[in-house]
Amino acid sequence: MKGIIGKKIGMTSFFDEQGRNRPCTLIEAGPCVVTQIKTIENDGYNAVQLGFGVRKPKRTPKPLLGHFNKAGTPPKHKLAEIRDFSLETQLGQTITVDIFKEGETVNVIGTSKGKGFQGVVRRHGFRGVGMATHGQHDRLRAPGSIGNSSDASRVFKGMRMAGHMGNARVKVRNLKVLKVMPEKNLLVVSGCVPGARGSYLIINS
Repeated sequence: MKGIIGKKIGMTSFFDEQGRNRPCTLIEAGPCVVTQIKTIENDGYNAVQLGFGVRKPKRTPKPLLGHFNKAGTPPKHKLAEIRDFSLETQLGQTITVDIFKEGETVNVIGTSKGKGFQGVVRRHGFRGVGMATHGQHDRLRAPGSIGNSSDASRVFKGMRMAGHMGNARVKVRNLKVLKVMPEKNLLVVSGCVPGARGSYLIINS
């Protein structure tokens, strides 16, 4: 597996060779620095820790400063691990976006936009219970019955109800790499990815 940390710039679209309008997402991917290499002997699993972005030294805790000094790099804002990294790496090495090639598929992990507390119509796609007639004027977006009254006498786990929506870790699989621009550290993938503009992403394949 190979991967890199990136930042979502935004969505756009372009016309492909067949004349179809293709929606895509622009990602600032890397450059990332290898800040730690984990092995089965020392840590119980194989992984590579990458650092991305700039962080002020005065705003960095001293233990983290020592961690970055050991890797020979300035403090980084975002750290992430890529398990079973397939490329040969060493401490302090720079990973750039050119590890990906046009045409291959990648997985993108991010934190979705927070929607706050939402009802069942928006959160789960319920359609409501009917028309506002015969005195039934305030139940259009209600979920209806959520359990039995006699036998179970309780609400079962997993019942689709109103609650907090969004702000969760989301993984979108098999997005096609449409364009790689190493000189600008940009990656263009098909479709949409989770998160708001400026949010951090993990791209792996």
